Amino acid sequence: MSEHASAYDDPGTPQEISRRTFMANATVVLGGLVGVTLAISVIGSLVPTSEVLSGKKMWSALDSAGFSKLQGSDGNVPLKIFFTHKSQDGYLESQSQEYVWGLKLTPDQEQQMRAARPDLFAQKGAGVEFNVFTMGFVIFSPICPHLGCHYNWDQASTKFICPCHGSVYDKFGKHLAGPAPRGLDPLPLREQSGKAEITWIQYETAVPDRVIIAYS
Repeated sequence: MSEHASAYDDPGTPQEISRRTFMANATVVLGGLVGVTLAISVIGSLVPTSEVLSGKKMWSALDSAGFSKLQGSDGNVPLKIFFTHKSQDGYLESQSQEYVWGLKLTPDQEQQMRAARPDLFAQKGAGVEFNVFTMGFVIFSPICPHLGCHYNWDQASTKFICPCHGSVYDKFGKHLAGPAPRGLDPLPLREQSGKAEITWIQYETAVPDRVIIAYS
């Protein structure tokens, strides 16, 4: 019995020991590679894709009734126009009702806005990388550049006013008062198959430069 038990204590020949050691090390290495591969896959799914950050523009149709009202306006009062905002977070898609502010401009008013808002027409790289005027309209993001609140149009004062911290803008989006570091941010507008469409842009807030965080 003791001779049988002692057989299990025999470590074997040097070749057998070397083979067992190699197999054990190979198992550890393969397990490590599998773990690293899985970790990269998981981390990759959590990091925003380059499409979100650098931005493939996504277009959303404006409410047809709201845009028709804008087309018939006199250009003195900005109008709120709703649309369905579609966004994607990883593999999850969501929809919500959002709105923009639209302003109809005559050629004279367009020149007035160019004079009032040089920040929108600076040289490439310092201003806006798309045409602010499209089809005779300009579209503003409803997000205040200060800290991200939604501002409103006050007809009594004919100004945009943010209810959170009191930033004030004229109808062209020029910053007049309050803590906001810049004027209102524009959004791209286009006509597609008879519909007016905009691209929602998330701009960085609380900074004087107009920095795009993401398109959606």
